[in-house]
Amino acid sequence: MKKIGIIGAGRLGICLALNLERVGYSIVAIDSSENRVQQINTKQLMVEEPSVENYLSESTNLRASADVKELSRNEIDFIFVCVPTPSLENGKYDHSYILTCVDELLKHGNPKNQVDLVINSTTMPGFCDQLQTQLKDTNYTVSYNPEFIAQGSIIRDQQFPDQVLIGEANPDSGKRISEVYKKMCPDNPEIHRMSRTSAEITKLGINCFLTTKIAFANSIGDLSQKMGAEYEKVLASIGSDTRIGNAYLNYGFGFGGPCLPRDNRALAKAGEEHGIELHISNATNKANASHLDFQFAEYANSPEPIVFDQVTYKGGTDIIEESQYLALAVRLMQSGKKVIIKASDNVIVQVKELYGDNFTYEGN
Repeated sequence: MKKIGIIGAGRLGICLALNLERVGYSIVAIDSSENRVQQINTKQLMVEEPSVENYLSESTNLRASADVKELSRNEIDFIFVCVPTPSLENGKYDHSYILTCVDELLKHGNPKNQVDLVINSTTMPGFCDQLQTQLKDTNYTVSYNPEFIAQGSIIRDQQFPDQVLIGEANPDSGKRISEVYKKMCPDNPEIHRMSRTSAEITKLGINCFLTTKIAFANSIGDLSQKMGAEYEKVLASIGSDTRIGNAYLNYGFGFGGPCLPRDNRALAKAGEEHGIELHISNATNKANASHLDFQFAEYANSPEPIVFDQVTYKGGTDIIEESQYLALAVRLMQSGKKVIIKASDNVIVQVKELYGDNFTYEGN
């Protein structure tokens, strides 16, 4: 049985660990939180992601530890790195968690055989090449393999991806990573193998195209609303063109969450650093902000209390990061409107930490 190490057992990492364990791999998951490690090992971990608790209860070859040294004690074929890369103020990604992981690995020596270090975390274009240069005198190879998942459906999205993107260290590493996904994904997804930098640009480019579609749809919807046109029929007709497609072409709230806004800013920053102004990325951000202005103006004149049945960035999750629903609720509250938020206890706690009792809260 092949052994795979995973560094970072957060939302993404624990899902990947469980999906790989279910298809026959022996998994050693490393996480800095002793409490999370204990919860995984005792199968008491409670998370919002569907299937995680069930998969964990059925697992037989998953072990967690807070000590990276565990990866050097086992014959590990791959180490998937699933740690956070938070955004910096300038829009770039902070790679410090990845670098810390690498430093910890190196403290325990150079592996005897080649180990594929597979970066799942989103990185700036060029970072993985720089990391490989840092590791050139070791038996670690660096490949880039980002996930295209949505919060609230991570387990399923990993099993049934539209594609598998691999920025390979070399053809052998690319083939080995491909075999892992062929085993994990029953629908035989397209596998795109390319250079590390190509894959880093691709990952950002895909998400930024989605933000552009969302912003465009909302702009068309705003115009239709102003002119008394039927925005649903307008957008349905536009999306029926096979060159465009209906996915992400619906009228509603702007894009938000932990991925799309950050990727959009990071791509624009990458372009700026290399002398390329990515006008579409910048315009998409402005369009998203303009749509929020339009929505505020639509709600601001209402004499009645305004009820939000959702303030997470999308349904089916407890994440409020860069939520356009919450951003609108805050603006309305700050303008003097009575705003009622109906949400789960977990979401209400998060909002209260930021805004106290400025809202009226109702559980659901």
